[in-house]
Amino acid sequence: MDAMYIARKGRARHQQDQITVERHFRINIFYVAIDKQLHELNSRFSDRALELLTLTSVLEPKNGYKNFDCDQICTLVEKFYPSDFTSQEMVHLRYQLQHFIREAQNDGKLRNMSNLQDLCQYLAETGKLDVYFLFDRLIRLVLTLPVSTATSERAFSAMKLMKTRLRNKMDDKFLADSLVIYIEREISKSFSLDAIIDDFKSVKDRRVLFDL
Repeated sequence: MDAMYIARKGRARHQQDQITVERHFRINIFYVAIDKQLHELNSRFSDRALELLTLTSVLEPKNGYKNFDCDQICTLVEKFYPSDFTSQEMVHLRYQLQHFIREAQNDGKLRNMSNLQDLCQYLAETGKLDVYFLFDRLIRLVLTLPVSTATSERAFSAMKLMKTRLRNKMDDKFLADSLVIYIEREISKSFSLDAIIDDFKSVKDRRVLFDL
């Protein structure tokens, strides 16, 4: 790796910098690849999404709740979940968080939790969700975040498949109905053709019988 790097034959005569093989792989290849990946990640997530993920990370119980911060958790609730908590509940949430972190530091099982899923399950099994019901509600809202994000991504991916150049004049209602069938195709497979015909017939009387 300490040897001098020599470019390929087509570029060797234009090479002016005398660099080592290690510097070539580190600067010209590794750093460039990392910069491209960071640029792609920064372009993929908006500032609001990054702020949401950053504030959500303070809820993680790893390392004995090292990142647990009551102020940032309350900021998370005020900015992203204002319709799920009343102003009075936001005040009580801060007190619940302060009592919870004190109990977690003295409770061995709570202190050794590794993720939010285990914490939510532990609160339900021990009945502590009745005490920390606002904190439990926030955890459940955060846990549903990946599911809602994945559903949105699936919807946009399905839209590209359904609304092609040949189907560009498809109206919004027909597109929405088609997307529901495509996205929830596992559920739609449970519907029989006879049941669909019966429901269609029950809407209103038809001149033609829909019999197979």
